[in-house]
Order: sequence, then structure tokens, then C-alpha cells
Amino acid sequence: MTGHVRKRGNKWAFVVELGRDEKGKRQQKWYSGFRTRKEAETERTAVLASMQAGGYVAPQKLTVAEYLERWLKDYAETNVAAKTRERYQEIIAKQITPRIGNVPLAKLQPLAIQGMYTALLQDGRADGKGGLSARSVHHVHRILSNALSQAVRWRLIPSNPCTAVEAPKPRRAEIQAIDEAESAALLEVAAGSRFRVHLLAAVLTGMRRGELLALRWEDVDLEGGKITVQRSLEQTRAGLAVKEPKSGRARKLSIPALLVDALRVHRQEQMRARALLKGDYGSAFGDLVFGQENGREWKPDVFSKAVGNFCRRVGLPLRLHSLRHSHASQLLAMGTPVKIVQERLGHSSSVITLDLYGHVLGDMGEQAAEKAGAALGAAMERRAGKKTS
Repeated sequence: MTGHVRKRGNKWAFVVELGRDEKGKRQQKWYSGFRTRKEAETERTAVLASMQAGGYVAPQKLTVAEYLERWLKDYAETNVAAKTRERYQEIIAKQITPRIGNVPLAKLQPLAIQGMYTALLQDGRADGKGGLSARSVHHVHRILSNALSQAVRWRLIPSNPCTAVEAPKPRRAEIQAIDEAESAALLEVAAGSRFRVHLLAAVLTGMRRGELLALRWEDVDLEGGKITVQRSLEQTRAGLAVKEPKSGRARKLSIPALLVDALRVHRQEQMRARALLKGDYGSAFGDLVFGQENGREWKPDVFSKAVGNFCRRVGLPLRLHSLRHSHASQLLAMGTPVKIVQERLGHSSSVITLDLYGHVLGDMGEQAAEKAGAALGAAMERRAGKKTS
């Protein structure tokens, strides 16, 4: 790895020898535009040192659009769920490629990315009716940053320009959750509906929608009071598909007798439906616990809409996901350790759980402070009483 400095016109430049390609052709890279010989020599020394240390990345002709297409094919195809990959493709095609797709990957600068975010906030909507929300632009940032971090690992660029960009900070959506009394009211009106067991399971387990819909009877241990969550059902353009849980690993949940008893009754009802419908009963995804009345799987969006419509009809305008939030909030309000709540929800870390439900712990902190003060005050009074006796 050698190189020499020379003057080109009224500027200085240097060339670096990159060896030979697979056909034996000599490879060189010129760096030009330096005002003085010293500037060129300083940069030449830095480039050669980087090459010696293994950190040098030769500039590529690949554009941002071409690279993102390769990233989707060679990375996202095998490392993210199909539904997530489809969402990545959509955002890249609609938001990123039209704005910076023609920029050479090696020349992509933080300022260009920052400008893209500003444009998206102002007029990024596909229908032309204004800008995207800060949350949507932040999602664009996460996808682009992840893709460029992979480009660094693939040695296509030396560093990720997204690290020097200020992405818009989305406002946290208000979490909708109900307490035990409201949960009891919901379950009371659901007693005669086809969703009674579904809602009870959602409130008492905190399982995600896809996890509920993919649960098979083989995952349920009624004698031991356990449920193993090891798959999730999702809708993709190609149809319904089963994937791993969001955390990437199975988890085992203890369930109370209330849910065990309800599942026993539910199982008997399903067996009667199976006997009645015979070959018309069942799903290609296995013996589902929370399938439709004919045993077939629910489409996730259809299920959410059906549950939401039911809740509105009975005067409790809740989304299905609200019941997951309710499970977590109720557990924390009871003093359940955060680690236990994290494991039940399938979060990858307690930090996520705390970030989502810290407001519940904040209320508990006030109560804990009062209890600590009262306990210490009582102890001090007892000591004072002993001294005077």
C-alpha cells in the first residue's frame, strides 16, 4: 500500500495503490483538491494508516437506492419478519429513495439526511396533504440508520452519517389502560359473546395480538396452569404467516385458575363444534385456541376490528392492544417486580417496560414514600415512648 503526492494544476493531490483486482488489473485511487503539499501529505498518511489498520473503505459507485435494494435483499430478507420487511420496502420506496436515492453511498452526508427529514416533516405525505408526523420521520431515521450501520459492517463506508443527524423526537402516544374494576365490567358484558375467553386471556396474560391468534392447544398446560408463547401470526402481502415472537424467543406464562377454568369450558365448546362441522372445522396453522367458531384462523386486522367494534357496542371504546397495557399497568400497581412484568410481556429488556409504564411506578413512588415516612415515624415514636417509661 503505497502512494505519492503530486501537483495537479494549482492544487495538490495524491494517489493510493490498492493492489490488483481479480483480473490482475492495477487499482488506484486519487485524492485531489488540497491547497498545499503538506495538506495532501497529511491526508495521504492518514489514509495509508487506515489501510494498514484495516479500517479503510474504498469509495464505491453504488448509489443509496442501489445499496438499500441490496440491504433489503441480503440483510432484511433473512433477519426481519416478512411484515416488517414489507414495511421497510414501502418506506424506502416512498420516502427515502425519491429524495436521496441518487446520491452515491460513499458521498452521503449528514446534511443531506437532515434536509430529507425536514422535507418529510413539511410535505412528506403521499397524498400531498402536508408533512409526516415526527413519529413517522423517526421511523424513517431508524430504518436508514440500521441500513447504513450494516454498510459500515460490510465495509462499504467508513462511518454511519446518521449518527451526526438529529432525528425528530416523536411525542409518546398516551397509553390506554383500564383498571381491575373496568376489566371486570368489560368481562361481565362479554360473558355471552364469542370474545369472552379471548378478552379474559388478553387481560390476564398481556399477550400480543399475533401471539393470541397463533396459540395452539399444545402450548397450553391446563393442569400446570402454564401457557408457552412461541409463535405469532402476521398478515403479509403473500398471506398469513407464522413467525417467532417479537423478542425472538419463547416464554412461559403462569395463568390463574380463573383463566384455566374458562379455557377448559372453551375447549369443550370447540370439541362440540369440531364434531358438528367435521371436515369443515380447523386451521392450516394447527389446533388454535383462539380461532374462529369454525376453528379457522383470524386475520389479525379483522380480529382487532371485531374486538374493537364489540367494545364500542358495550360502551367501552377500547383497542385490543389496550388490554395488554392494562395487564402490565395492573401488575405494576400491585407491586409486581418490573422484571416479572417484562418477562410476561416479552420485552427484550426491563428498560422498555420502564419506559412504557414508568408513570405507574411514579404513582407508586409517592405511596412508597408515604409508607416509608409513616413506618419511620412509628419507630421513632416507639423509641421515644421507651425513653420516657
